[in-house]
Amino acid sequence: MTRLCTVACLAPLAAILWAQQFKFNLDRLAAKASNNVDVSVSGSTLKFAARFLDNSDPDEAKVKKLIGGLDGIYVKSFEFKTEHAWTEADLESIRTQLHTPEWERMLGYKSSEDGETDEIYVRTENKKISGVAIIACEAKSVTVVNIAGVIDLDSLAELGGHFGVPKLEKTPGHKAP
Repeated sequence: MTRLCTVACLAPLAAILWAQQFKFNLDRLAAKASNNVDVSVSGSTLKFAARFLDNSDPDEAKVKKLIGGLDGIYVKSFEFKTEHAWTEADLESIRTQLHTPEWERMLGYKSSEDGETDEIYVRTENKKISGVAIIACEAKSVTVVNIAGVIDLDSLAELGGHFGVPKLEKTPGHKAP
């Protein structure tokens, strides 16, 4: 799963179901997929894991600070045996939830060359970012991520490489190592 959205795909982990900011209703995708991954890490689990990060290491200290404000990270990823087994209608229930006043689309990327599409939405409450949602699609895969909690966007990239979150890419079309 390497893609631009992996950039924002600083997201996959989670809090208990009620803390989720939108509901994953992806039964249609699950029925079509050959492989499913469902990652759900609660805020308390993230805080526990943060205890093992070294404050004297600048990178680990940044990650520790970032996850301190998170309520959880939720990720659902689907892989398909054939290309384009999923349709836009399969994702419409997620997009509909993200078209509310508190959610704003921050990024949209679509490649007609390889069929990749990526969308990043941010949720704001009281002038603070309180959630990030990512929809990342390739010809044979779909990943939906929700990061719930207070988020410092400047620090978000620091999650890459930790807790199963892929490292972020710098520009579209340039894959991370």
